[in-house]
Amino acid sequence: MHVSVGSMLLGLSGCGYYASRTAHKAQVIMIGMTEQDVQACAGIPTKTQTVDDHVKIFEYQRGRNIGTATTSTLIPVQSVVNIVRDVGGGDGNNCIADFRIVDGKVQDVYYSGDDDMLVGTDGVCSSVVRGCVRRAVPSGSPPNFWKTSAFMQPQPARQPAPATAPATTETISGAAPITPTVAPGTALPVKVLAVTPATVPSATPVQAPQTTPVAAPATNATDTPQK
Repeated sequence: MHVSVGSMLLGLSGCGYYASRTAHKAQVIMIGMTEQDVQACAGIPTKTQTVDDHVKIFEYQRGRNIGTATTSTLIPVQSVVNIVRDVGGGDGNNCIADFRIVDGKVQDVYYSGDDDMLVGTDGVCSSVVRGCVRRAVPSGSPPNFWKTSAFMQPQPARQPAPATAPATTETISGAAPITPTVAPGTALPVKVLAVTPATVPSATPVQAPQTTPVAAPATNATDTPQK
């Protein structure tokens, strides 16, 4: 009896582990896969959403039938299963898988819904991507053992923040750059054009030509005879 219970618990512990690894492995190897290959290995999507000229969303919805365990007189199988489900967070029965397609290639794979099985996470979603994992697709990415886990989704590499270009100042030859004074809360303009009015040299006054006065010859006064 103890051996049977131990074997049953071991079997329950493996229920969902490999399915969860399959679902998470797909989030690695399907990056870069063309949308034609996605539809070839995963089937026609349930819904398709065109976001813009570059981005599409393929959504797949899959369900799972959960059978009832057979209970014998000696081993209450269904009771043990219910206990394991309660402790492990339940046994999901539906998956929503969304593929973000950017310029015709898979950029991200996301899972949602009640998709956790007894062991691991997202195991129900393995039914969507199983065909893309079991057979290699040329347009996909190579597998990565260290990024594949039954309990955690592989995280994408963090993209570096774009560098902010410093503000530039344009100056005119011979003019000094001027930094404007901006009140707090006012946006600083990206480009500042500094213009200093050119200094016009003062004109040199033109001196009039000096003339030398010419002395007129003295004339003798003529005495008028008095009568």
